Amino acid sequence: MKRALLLAALGLASAAPALADLALATSKNCMSCHAVERKILGPSFKEVAAKYKDNKGAPDMLAGKIIKGGSGVWGQVPMPANNQVSEADAKKLAAWVLSTK
Repeated sequence: MKRALLLAALGLASAAPALADLALATSKNCMSCHAVERKILGPSFKEVAAKYKDNKGAPDMLAGKIIKGGSGVWGQVPMPANNQVSEADAKKLAAWVLSTK
């Protein structure tokens, strides 16, 4: 409650979901290979959002790749499966990544 009031007072209420999902991405080790605005080992989240901006099936497809991994879309380095991410968290992460335009 105090955090919500503080964010509202600072005009940052809309930043709360983004911060929460950045925290989720950090807790699930996504940030070891990705960053929001720059390529590390994998593409930036903004690059992913741009690539799939017109793809209606992107949220489900990305959620699946978060859990199962993948290769070949962004180069030779494969994305390993992340078995510590639940389906619900994968969907949250995919939606957040796609919102990082």
